[in-house]
Amino acid sequence: MILSIVVLVTLSPILVVFWLALRPRLYSTITGPTFDTFAYVLQNTDILVWLKNSVTVSLFATCLSLLVAAPAGYVLSRARGGAVSAYSMLIFVIQSFPIVVFVIPLFIMFARIGLVDTLSGVAIIYVASSVSVACWMMASYFDSIPVDLEEAAWIDGCSVFGAFVRVVLPNSLPGILSTAIYGFLVAWNDYLVALVFLRTDSRFTLPIGLQTFFQQNQTDWGPVMACAVLMLAPPVLVFACLNRFFSVGGIGGSLAGR
Repeated sequence: MILSIVVLVTLSPILVVFWLALRPRLYSTITGPTFDTFAYVLQNTDILVWLKNSVTVSLFATCLSLLVAAPAGYVLSRARGGAVSAYSMLIFVIQSFPIVVFVIPLFIMFARIGLVDTLSGVAIIYVASSVSVACWMMASYFDSIPVDLEEAAWIDGCSVFGAFVRVVLPNSLPGILSTAIYGFLVAWNDYLVALVFLRTDSRFTLPIGLQTFFQQNQTDWGPVMACAVLMLAPPVLVFACLNRFFSVGGIGGSLAGR
């Protein structure tokens, strides 16, 4: 009973969003739930452009973050020494600063090199803001993989990099997917960076495009919530498609006789 109440309270904001998205628009003659609001948003706004921008930026930032975090996390997991400890502490210190601290210096620097009002510029910032945690996430998962697997690969003639690519990464799929989802959501849900760096309507991401529905005196909440539902759909679909790969089984049996 208590668990049901907690689940209901947790889901209530999402249910309200769906309910408001199905309400008729202001001054509409339609009564009762309708999908007319979704049709209006898709046909009369730039939401498809904003959706494409958000998907492009999020996927680019996710892939680049993984390319950096996977080898960096492997170093944190396997290497020992003062340099690695300093590197680990540096990552922690960088992550402790909120992104708002870097916004103005980055804006000044990006303005000089022509990256303001570009999707590539905000994607670079998303990579920088997520890569620290991504490194820790990958390192934590690499810790769960027995070193004996790599040693067996080395005996068979693999280099350190070869063992990392052929043995460690294939056994790290759940950790890679978890890190990828984290990086994707960091870029997908960002508002502050996009608000500061993007100026042109055709380059807006979904969170910035969503604010164009708000007016000074009144807000038509139907289109706002319809846009919110469409914004919610891609992350849910990504997680639903990748959920079956979140399994940590299969590693323990890789070591015969252990």
